[in-house]
Amino acid sequence: MKPSLKLSDALHILTYIQVFSNGQPLSSAAIAQSINTNPTRVRRLMADLKRAGLMHASAGVAQPGLCKQPAEITILDVYQAVDGESPLLSPDQNTSQDCPVGRQIAQVLDHQYQKVEAAAQAEMQQITLADIMAELDVPAGSRPA
Repeated sequence: MKPSLKLSDALHILTYIQVFSNGQPLSSAAIAQSINTNPTRVRRLMADLKRAGLMHASAGVAQPGLCKQPAEITILDVYQAVDGESPLLSPDQNTSQDCPVGRQIAQVLDHQYQKVEAAAQAEMQQITLADIMAELDVPAGSRPA
């Protein structure tokens, strides 16, 4: 199973917008180039982020911005914006009901996965966009590539 890159890409978008929001145009094509994806994917993720109240953007105007300060946006906020209520981990529900392990494993794993998810979400609530930006080494005055 391929992991979802929505969270990573959404955090990339918000960081890019904040770092390069000095009045220059920030088109979805320019952001997509930084992520190595296509502009349609960027626009879809930006729409999710906008619906969640994390950023603002107007069609035809390449000047998106954040609706909150980076220190007020958590990884959990972004995850919930782009992945909704999708669980981080999910047991295989298509196991053999003829097997005593297959009959029970999904329920047992679901219980354990809920504990893992609660711990992960608690940690995600503590990490902000400002924390992520603080670890970047982007020289002042840098311009997007």
